[in-house]
Amino acid sequence: MLPRYHTVKKTGEHEIIIQKSRFIAHIKRTESEGEAQEFIQTLKKKYWDASHNCSAYLIGEHDQIQKANDDGEPSGTAGVPILEVLKKRKLKDTVVVVTRYFGGIKLGAGGLIRAYGKAASEGLDAVGIVERILMRVCHVKIDYSWLGKIENELRSSIYILKGIQYQENVEIEVFVEEEMQQVFTEWMIELTNGQAEITAGEVTYLESDM
Repeated sequence: MLPRYHTVKKTGEHEIIIQKSRFIAHIKRTESEGEAQEFIQTLKKKYWDASHNCSAYLIGEHDQIQKANDDGEPSGTAGVPILEVLKKRKLKDTVVVVTRYFGGIKLGAGGLIRAYGKAASEGLDAVGIVERILMRVCHVKIDYSWLGKIENELRSSIYILKGIQYQENVEIEVFVEEEMQQVFTEWMIELTNGQAEITAGEVTYLESDM
């Protein structure tokens, strides 16, 4: 699992007009090629009357799956520019479909490349980008006498407080970046004079807006 990466925040769409042609960018986060293809086919059915439904997607930790489709536009003028936008922004697990309704004015190869790239880029801006950071949930068990001090220290630290369980002892759950586990553990031991019981829990991704 990657320690951190960028992807789209949500599914959405955004429309722009270029030389009387409508370009509608549809964007979705997807973790498999099958899911990406399903999204593309759904939009092709919905916008069956459009001139073109061009698409591109980038999937996998190391961008193992890359596809671009011009859907009838001149070769290399639609799908590839969309894919290049995804690569330039270093996005992962993202599919983009740009639907075009021809407005009667031909754009030429250069114009098409700019138009599809612009539609994809502005669409991504509209739906938003997030950074996903791999976190380990660390469980810290302490005596109640330490709660005030530890909670205050955590809230002013780089770590993220997930929750507090009030049991026989207090159990504090903290999100810690994977590579910071050792540093966090040593810090907790120092703060509590070695009286904290620290265990590593599940791994999950947290998202923050870019």
